Amino acid sequence: MKKFIFVFAMLIANYAIEAQVKTPQPSPKSLIQQTVGLTEVEIEYSRPSAKGRIIFGDLVPFGKLWRTGANANTTVSFSDDVVIKGTTLKKGKYALYTTPKADMWEVVFYSATDNWGTPENWDANKVVVLTNVDPISLGNSVETLTIAVNNLTNDSATLDIAWEKTMVSVKFEVPTQKSAMASIEKALAGPTAGDYFSSAQYYFQSNGDLNKALEYVNKAISMVKLGSDVPFWHLRQKSLIQAKLGDKAGAIATAKLSLAGAQKEKNDDYVKMNNDSIKEWSKK
Repeated sequence: MKKFIFVFAMLIANYAIEAQVKTPQPSPKSLIQQTVGLTEVEIEYSRPSAKGRIIFGDLVPFGKLWRTGANANTTVSFSDDVVIKGTTLKKGKYALYTTPKADMWEVVFYSATDNWGTPENWDANKVVVLTNVDPISLGNSVETLTIAVNNLTNDSATLDIAWEKTMVSVKFEVPTQKSAMASIEKALAGPTAGDYFSSAQYYFQSNGDLNKALEYVNKAISMVKLGSDVPFWHLRQKSLIQAKLGDKAGAIATAKLSLAGAQKEKNDDYVKMNNDSIKEWSKK
């Protein structure tokens, strides 16, 4: 009986250790992902609620730096450079801070994102963009802090911060036209030498159409600028395809060209591989 009580007690103790009480967070975490034109924007923040409190000018004092959320830093990420009131904000991840005032807010994009709340030691060198915006009075009260990306166009959007009966809106411009034109020009220019080489590799390694592999590697080689050396790894790949097709003489000739290129670049691995292949393919 004592043994049973002991085992039962141990089970209860283990259960108590492993059990974790789960309760709702006072300021739930939120993740917002939004595409603006061709730019990806991500906001990560914790959302406190008013709960009957006066927010701006009381819970969030006027004229004092605010974390703009709860818990860890509120962060905003951009996949491309964006422009805010003529100032370029480089692509990357930033902490979002604000200094609310009755008639104007300062909005700061800060390069250090690992603080809990506001930085213990504020570093002006980490202020990447600081912009002033006018607060907007809302007709309806917003119970829970809301940060969103709104007013979407192909070329811009706004980063909106709303709580209680106040909202501020920061417009940012995205490089959609530049990105789209670059994509169009690349597509219309056709495949690159690297594209053809990768395709040739795939056909060879997957036991695909070897004639197609040879065609693609030849296209890659033909795209080398006049006066430039053909990459020795391209020639190496061509020799392997030729050998697999049964053209040992052609494979040896190409391997010798690859060998010369590898020796010039002092790439011992390719020197050895080419010498070994030439020796193997030269056997009767």
